[in-house]
Amino acid sequence: MLSRPPSTGSADLLWRLIPLGMVEPMEQRAPEGGTSVDYVNTVHLVGRVTARGEPRELPSGDTVLTLRVVVPREPQQRVRARTGVDTIDVACWTPAARRSASRCGVDDHVEVEGALRRRFFRAGGGVASRYEVEARRVIRRPAGAARPG
Repeated sequence: MLSRPPSTGSADLLWRLIPLGMVEPMEQRAPEGGTSVDYVNTVHLVGRVTARGEPRELPSGDTVLTLRVVVPREPQQRVRARTGVDTIDVACWTPAARRSASRCGVDDHVEVEGALRRRFFRAGGGVASRYEVEARRVIRRPAGAARPG
């Protein structure tokens, strides 16, 4: 059985969110004289659906279905924050992710695996951007169900 590495400060949070063995980091070469670094863009959310959009066909011909998921913040993080939840937009581009997300309704609990993406768009005569999770997998979970370990 794999064990968790020793705590490394803020990186310790990453190990609590990503189960061991699920991520295959992409190794990159560092600039000359540096060391190589493993880059990872993996998101794992477990939360409650608060809004679900209908599938939209874009001018490119691609179809996307969106969900809005709220995740309660940990108690120690609430002291500084005004709200007790984080609200996260989730975009489902693949047929499998769209199919799973279409079965989810408002107030359903979901588990989402994917990657963080920054999307740019035109708004009010300028360019705006926002972050969203691009879902690779969406699983509907019964309320109070234990997460698989």
